[in-house]
Amino acid sequence: METKNAQARRHLDKRFARIRPLLKERPPHRGWIRAIRDALGMTQPELAARMGVGQSTVVDLEASEMHGTVKLDTLRRAAEALDAEVLYFLVPRSALAEMVTDQARRKAAVTLTQVAHHGRLENQELDLADSDEELEAFASGLVDRRGLWSDGVV
Repeated sequence: METKNAQARRHLDKRFARIRPLLKERPPHRGWIRAIRDALGMTQPELAARMGVGQSTVVDLEASEMHGTVKLDTLRRAAEALDAEVLYFLVPRSALAEMVTDQARRKAAVTLTQVAHHGRLENQELDLADSDEELEAFASGLVDRRGLWSDGVV
C-alpha cells in the first residue's frame, strides 16, 4: 500500500513534469516588469500611478527584479498594475521519488558501513556478495521514516 508521502510525491512529480519545460524560459534581460511595461507602451510614471507609488519606486522595482532581489508581494503588486499574473514554482531538479530513494540509499550505505566496521572489529564481517541486496532492502525500509534527511543514523 502506498504511503501518504509516496502519494504526495507521485502527485507532485506529475505536476512538475508539466512545469519542467518552462524552466528553459529565461526572463528578458531587463526583467518581466520592464518588458511588459515597454510592450504596453507604459511609462514608469504611469506604472507608478497604477501601483500608487512614486516613479523612483518603479525604478528600484525594475532594478531589484533584474538583480533577483525583488520581493514576491511587490512583484504581485506590479503584476496587478500590469494586468498580469505572477507564477511561483519551486521545481526539484529531479523527481521527488528519485530524491527520496537516493537519500535512503545514501543513509543506508552509511549505516551499513558503520555496521560492517563494527563487525570487522568483532570478527563478524558481513558477506559482501549480499551487500547490494542488503543495501537496497535497508534503503527501502528507510523511505518515509523520520530522520531520513538528518545527518544522524535513523
